[in-house]
Amino acid sequence: MEIRNCVLALILCHAAFVSCAVGLGRNPPTERISGSAGDVLEDDPVGRLKVFVYELPSKYNKKILQKDQRCLNHMFAAEIYMHRFLLSSPVRTLNPAEADWFYTPVYTTCDLTPNGLPLPFKSPRMMRSAIQLISSNWPYWNRTEGADHFFVVPHDFGACFHYQEEKAIERGILTMLRRATLVQTFGQRNHVCLKEGSITVPPYAPPQKMQSHLIPEKTPRAIFVYFRGLFYDVGNDPEGGYYARGARAAVWENFKDNPLFDISTEHPTTYYEDMQRAVFCLCPLGWAPWSPRLVEAVVFGCIPVIIADDIVLPFADAIPWEEIGVFVDEKDVPNLDTILTSIPPETILRKQRLLANPSMKQAMLFPQPAQPGDAFHQVLNGLARKLPHDKSIYLAPGEKVLNWTAGPVGDLKPW
Repeated sequence: MEIRNCVLALILCHAAFVSCAVGLGRNPPTERISGSAGDVLEDDPVGRLKVFVYELPSKYNKKILQKDQRCLNHMFAAEIYMHRFLLSSPVRTLNPAEADWFYTPVYTTCDLTPNGLPLPFKSPRMMRSAIQLISSNWPYWNRTEGADHFFVVPHDFGACFHYQEEKAIERGILTMLRRATLVQTFGQRNHVCLKEGSITVPPYAPPQKMQSHLIPEKTPRAIFVYFRGLFYDVGNDPEGGYYARGARAAVWENFKDNPLFDISTEHPTTYYEDMQRAVFCLCPLGWAPWSPRLVEAVVFGCIPVIIADDIVLPFADAIPWEEIGVFVDEKDVPNLDTILTSIPPETILRKQRLLANPSMKQAMLFPQPAQPGDAFHQVLNGLARKLPHDKSIYLAPGEKVLNWTAGPVGDLKPW
């Protein structure tokens, strides 16, 4: 026991040193960030593309929000803020003839339960109705069947529109969206619900709320590993093997009594402050591969430990995730303590210096008002990099590719 306590003291002493050397402050030492697409975190998309925003009846967006203001703060709120951003963005054009991209503002995740969970059951009908409207009133959808259109679909499994994975896979991506570009939080390689060419974005986390919880920059990082959240979803997965594919259960069973791990199901009022005192923050999959913890960890300079096999991370062509995070295979969770304690101090220091770069934090947020390099601009950068459109996306007059009657019968009911 004495040896174990000695090891713990050495590790936490190192953690405190790292915090003092890097900190979460206004002018910490940083390292320049270059993604695989170049320095795209600092790119300015203005002048590189033009976006036409369809003006839909308010029943597709604003009236839905008026019924439940909680939609402004949940993890899927990017669909609302992206709409607001584009309405005043310099990339917006009022002349559809000169547009590179067309955007249809539909709030598909704003039908909430009393507990604040989104129910996507009406989303397919709602989206189908909106597409029927734009294809009937404007000529632009019909010439490509949506190939030069993009949609924000930030639900658990994107445009598959179901919160249970097996049902989402069974449904597949809504047929009418299969030529469009999808902006979605869901990203998992080789998955039915991730369309090739999609732009994967972070879930929404309230920037102002996080800003209000900043602590002094030289506060030691005296917590080695931190996590707050469910380990078992008893209500939906009584035996505990399906939720998070058992990864969260493995964290609890193996490390609940390990002094290096500060883990619990309780969510304290000091949650954000605690993340700023931690060296590593666990970011395991839940029902979907991602969660707002990923955003919170980056913003608070806590090295994200990503436990989600085959995850596609936000803006992966711009952000060097391998350099700022730690990836642990789901099957290796029982070895998590060995994996993390074996990372050299100089590696931890470099990851924290990269995380301290303001551009990294900014790219993960949807602030109001928008700021240069934020997640809004990263989406626009992603759209700009897909230009010019290949001529093959344009269909001959009268040509059809998509089957509008495909999918569950219930989706065909009027909305």
